[in-house]
Amino acid sequence: MSKDPQNTLNLKDARIAGALYLSIAVCGVFSIGYVPSQIVVTGDATTTAANLMGQLGLFRLGILADSAVILLEIAITVILYQMFRVTSPRLALIALISRLGMIIVMGINLLLWVMPYVLLTHQIGLTPTASQAFAQIFFEAHALGIYVWQLFFGAHLLALGWIILRSQLVPHLLGWGLFVGALGYLVQGLVELTFIDVAALDITIIGLLTIVTLSEIGFGLWLLIVGLRGRASQSNSSPKTV
Repeated sequence: MSKDPQNTLNLKDARIAGALYLSIAVCGVFSIGYVPSQIVVTGDATTTAANLMGQLGLFRLGILADSAVILLEIAITVILYQMFRVTSPRLALIALISRLGMIIVMGINLLLWVMPYVLLTHQIGLTPTASQAFAQIFFEAHALGIYVWQLFFGAHLLALGWIILRSQLVPHLLGWGLFVGALGYLVQGLVELTFIDVAALDITIIGLLTIVTLSEIGFGLWLLIVGLRGRASQSNSSPKTV
């Protein structure tokens, strides 16, 4: 009896997707979380400029990590589409387009991150004070750009979570975590881009982002472990030649 393709996980794709997920997480925490916190001081253009010029090595590592995230995102977007398109072609396409939209915004955001260095190191007719002020604006635009690509990523996770819930490929607990937690990205993006300040929303966002973060890490680990176990099983079951 042939296996139902809707309920059969491609172990090679799962293994690759899991490895990509965890690699993106590591690079993203460094480039999005750590590096800006060491360089950018909100509302203080002079200190920010001094931090940038004093930590160029860290700044460049952040650019490399961001670039790696963008390239890895392209690969995982295609692989996830291939894994789940049989379950729901329409939802898989929505997930694909949403994540590609996120990647485009990430590319633009990377350019915004690089521009302060250009302003501070190239003679373009601005006074040092003006260069620092414009550099600060670009850094703050970069911070807002993160909330823009979060909207696309939230839409992607809604579609991906719903696909998982409709299939038997992945534990439904992870599907619910991705689906419900995706609202954290969407709500936070809308709140930050419309400059709304409501304490209850902040608490809700923290809760949802905690759920989605744990679910994303769990999803990546599950894919990697299942893929590696499948590979080991195939190796053990293959006939040995003398």
